[in-house]
Amino acid sequence: MTARERDVTATTSSEPHTPSPSGALSVRARRPRGYRDALALMTLPLLAALVLPAAFAGGGTRRWFGGRSESQRAEAQAAKDAAAAAFYELDTAQRDLRISIETITAVDDSPAARRAVSDFEALGRRIDDASGKYIEAVDAHDLDRDELEASVAAHARTELTAAKDELNRVKGELDRYAQGLGPLLGKAETQLARLAPAVERARQALLAASNALDDVRGSGLTADDLAARLAALGPELTKLNQGAGQHGVPETLERAERVSREAGAVRAEAERLPERAAEIDHRLVSLRTRAQALTTRAGQVEPVLSELRRRFTAACWQDLQHVPDHAAENVRQAELKLKEAQAARDAQRWPDATSLLSTVRALLNSTDEAVSAAGDRLRRLNAVAKDPQQEIDRTRFALRDAQRLAMAGRNTPDPRHARPLDDAVARLDRAVSSLEGRHPDFWHFLTETEAVRGAAARVVSQIRGERGAGA
Repeated sequence: MTARERDVTATTSSEPHTPSPSGALSVRARRPRGYRDALALMTLPLLAALVLPAAFAGGGTRRWFGGRSESQRAEAQAAKDAAAAAFYELDTAQRDLRISIETITAVDDSPAARRAVSDFEALGRRIDDASGKYIEAVDAHDLDRDELEASVAAHARTELTAAKDELNRVKGELDRYAQGLGPLLGKAETQLARLAPAVERARQALLAASNALDDVRGSGLTADDLAARLAALGPELTKLNQGAGQHGVPETLERAERVSREAGAVRAEAERLPERAAEIDHRLVSLRTRAQALTTRAGQVEPVLSELRRRFTAACWQDLQHVPDHAAENVRQAELKLKEAQAARDAQRWPDATSLLSTVRALLNSTDEAVSAAGDRLRRLNAVAKDPQQEIDRTRFALRDAQRLAMAGRNTPDPRHARPLDDAVARLDRAVSSLEGRHPDFWHFLTETEAVRGAAARVVSQIRGERGAGA
């Protein structure tokens, strides 16, 4: 039996309906005289077509008085049938639309949805009014009464026609309202269509995470933190199983997506855990080897400092005096952190082990830079002491390159570019002059030439940026 057939059966049943909050059903709780007959005639048109002509032809038991009276009776009956059909169409449309409203309210609590519900309730009151007038018109006139006067039949026809027109008018309002409901209904139906797949995906994600965790534990890894995270999703699964009827569609969708996301993360970490353990083991070995190598290199810093002290002024090596002590301390700290990292790895505290290894790496990087700085300082000082002109030429080339770019396409340079370049030229000249004397400060000279090249590079970058923006 289709939904419409069930509605017709419910409408024509002799059992009373339970009043609904709004709509025609609240009116239909009263059974008008002739109402059941009208619906029966509407739902069985063929039977009515066969019975009525026979009755008018004299085949029935009714006594007939005059052709005009019977003509008016027939017209009144036709008006009654038309009104019954209009009433049924309006009732069916309201029933269908109520299902749409319930779909929207189950999903959407936006102002637009609340306004749609309010408008539907207002339409329901107008439907009640129109249905009440129809029922009153039906109750007021017994068209099957013997000796029905023509004037009474004409009056009945007028009232029933007016009731039908009012029902049709309200039906038109209901149709226009239904058309405007399309976007909200589409959105709600889309969310409802997403609900079941989303909940199923969440369940499958939890199952996959649990299976991945079992596999990891089978390999000898405990993964206690992942197990705790997975256990925390248990209450969420319970709420998903309770359904959207209890927790609401939007909340259930959001919960399903969150559970899927978090369970997926647990699964991914569980699947990667063996690889992560192997990676930590490799880093432990690698950093131990590096710490040992740095211990050896740190022992070579002192001879380098001795040569720097012997051949160059104090300004060239003073900042390196504490490198040996700092290097030894950093290596000692790194070795302690390596022991802590090993203990964390043995306890399978993976985040702690990873954090400690990062600390070890930072300590060793700092030590490596300090130890390398001493040897690099000696190499650069030896080179400039032997031939400072190479450093001077390198710096002048950078300045000339920047000056050519500043003059490209111009008769005079932009002061914003010319001024820093002129200052850089003067700074270079002062640095060259500082080499004169018995004990020149070669380190000061090197830092000055490096600063001059940096100033030239900034001007070049500024010019190119301005021209690129102008293009």
